[in-house]
Amino acid sequence: MRIVVVAHRKKTLGGGLDELRRELDRAGAGKVGWHTVPKSKKAPKKVRKAVDAGADLVFVWGGDGMVQRCVDAVAGTGVTVAIIPAGTANLFASALRIPRDIREAVRIGLHGERRRYDLGRIDGEHFAVMAGAGFDAAMIEDADRRLKRQAGRLAYVRTALRHVRDAPVHTIVHLDDEPWFEGPATCLLMGNIGTISGGIKAFDDASPFDGRLEVGVTTARGALQWARTVGVMATGRTDRSKFVRMGSARKVYAEFAEPVLLELDGGSRKRVKRVEAEAVPGAVTLAVPAEQA
Repeated sequence: MRIVVVAHRKKTLGGGLDELRRELDRAGAGKVGWHTVPKSKKAPKKVRKAVDAGADLVFVWGGDGMVQRCVDAVAGTGVTVAIIPAGTANLFASALRIPRDIREAVRIGLHGERRRYDLGRIDGEHFAVMAGAGFDAAMIEDADRRLKRQAGRLAYVRTALRHVRDAPVHTIVHLDDEPWFEGPATCLLMGNIGTISGGIKAFDDASPFDGRLEVGVTTARGALQWARTVGVMATGRTDRSKFVRMGSARKVYAEFAEPVLLELDGGSRKRVKRVEAEAVPGAVTLAVPAEQA
């Protein structure tokens, strides 16, 4: 088995990359290829190089943004991805029950079950957890690297408070080519994995195995409406909120009256006036704990 590590050098966990080297050596991984990058958007080039050189298993050291960049690069290749969760939120790793423990994450990567997971895709780029436009993306963009290092997950709480009064944007959404929503909205979410930070379920019925994307449009505006929305999400089903509409589709098309910011798996992208997304069944092979299979 040809093993490669692709690591975000600014992300930390346990004893760092030195500990990861020791654990791979202790586990008998043999000769391992190493690539470190200063930011996640530099990772795909390294991953593609490793795939072209015949890698069978790629260990990804970083958070959700780093994982997203790497699974986008390996999608459709059959190469297995193993996650070492060294980021802030680590939503995907948490959903896969991969612990923030280097030794155990290495064991899962080397000896865990292999299972194919669906991905989402927007304008040719894959995502693993969820994509968002509007409030969600603006909150993430504001939680810059320095704030996340200092405050961790609280960084998102701080930046969310800055955006609860953002004005809604007239939005049109089609699911599988059928009209589904039209009106003022503050956030559009599409996801394969249902849980967001704090263990809150954004999509109660999300599954990375059904070939579909869960879709949610939020009309909440202002601190009170957002508080009520999050309260329902935390204590019951999200679709019971009067400020949320939920759906599911293989394909999603959305138009916005003015440009809104887009994010994929916690990484902000450009502002867009339209979004075309689709589910990609079985797009990536992941190393997961045996009980996940």
